[in-house]
Amino acid sequence: MGMTRDDETSFGFRTVKTGDKARLVRSVFDSVASKYDLMNDLMSGGVHRIWKSVLLDRIGPQPNERLVDVAGGTGDIAAGFLKRADARPSADRKPPAKAIICDINYEMLKAGEDRPDMAAFGDRLTRVTGDAETLPFPDKSFDAYTIAFGIRNVTDMNAALRDAYRVLKPGARFFCLEFSHPITDGLQKAYDAYSFNVIPKLGEMVANDRDSYQYLVESIRKFPAQDAFAARIREAGFSNVKYENLTAGVAAIHSGWRV
Repeated sequence: MGMTRDDETSFGFRTVKTGDKARLVRSVFDSVASKYDLMNDLMSGGVHRIWKSVLLDRIGPQPNERLVDVAGGTGDIAAGFLKRADARPSADRKPPAKAIICDINYEMLKAGEDRPDMAAFGDRLTRVTGDAETLPFPDKSFDAYTIAFGIRNVTDMNAALRDAYRVLKPGARFFCLEFSHPITDGLQKAYDAYSFNVIPKLGEMVANDRDSYQYLVESIRKFPAQDAFAARIREAGFSNVKYENLTAGVAAIHSGWRV
């Protein structure tokens, strides 16, 4: 018998067995981990740092909050969360914020652990290997959940959204920063031309891995449009779901509340 549709999922533009996707994604990030931060800067011209800064603005980190940064990789979001919480006027009167970076890929976590700027946080910043679909944390554990440029790589996006809801406390917020769909046809065509012609070549030259960056470009095109993804977040149980386009929709921040 052949595979049914339930047995299949996308891996970029390829169709693969559902049970194989996590392994394939892990192999991509095993390959690119050591060059991941450098490639992000080269591919976006540094714009990804602006997008992450906007995300942190929207979160508004506070002392005594606990963040889980899922698919957190080398730790940009978690580190920024702690830095901003520490800078609040009330930081000297309240317990400090804490963050957990959870990623399915050990090599990405290791690459982040080796960054010298991470040592300052001590045991307030911890790393856990775990799957976004079945997070290794109790119910209602966190004040904020972030996932940046990661949810399009999970096998079952809806399961990941449901588990995000599960681990958040009532009154806590979900944030997703992800590549999305430009809001004009002209920009989409220019973005496609850049993505397919430049990014895989950069991957080949800098990370010695064209195929992984070809997958990453394709996975962006397979990601749901803004309204469709917002609907999935609502279906997972979140309230007050909204999104904000960045760089005319090249990326977007989706957010929702667990009430």
